[in-house]
Amino acid sequence: MSGPEEREERSTPLLRTMVGDVLRRTRQEQGRTLADVASDAKVSMPYLSELERGRKEASSEVLAAVCEGLGLELSDLLGAVRHDLDEHRATVIRLDTVRALRRREPVRALPTPRRRPSSGRNGDVLLLAA
Repeated sequence: MSGPEEREERSTPLLRTMVGDVLRRTRQEQGRTLADVASDAKVSMPYLSELERGRKEASSEVLAAVCEGLGLELSDLLGAVRHDLDEHRATVIRLDTVRALRRREPVRALPTPRRRPSSGRNGDVLLLAA
């Protein structure tokens, strides 16, 4: 199964779908056409369309080319994908909670978010315990 039905039934979205959503959103926010970005990225317009719709899995080389065509750093793309995944997870948890409350079932506790220690890059300040 593919298309919108697959997105609704899948509890964890596919990475290619999330990447495609961010690529499309970025292109549209820039007011650019598929043809414009495809030309800059040196990929075919139909292939870029397939990437944006989450139908194709991009190689790292193609992903780098599309990011360059959009003037987007790969780290920014991945950061936006992570943000969207976090939003998706929060939505799923809210829906699960509403369903449990409607069935008068116990609500599952939220897991503690995992955080990586700061690397000190990008102007971050590292605080070290003595």
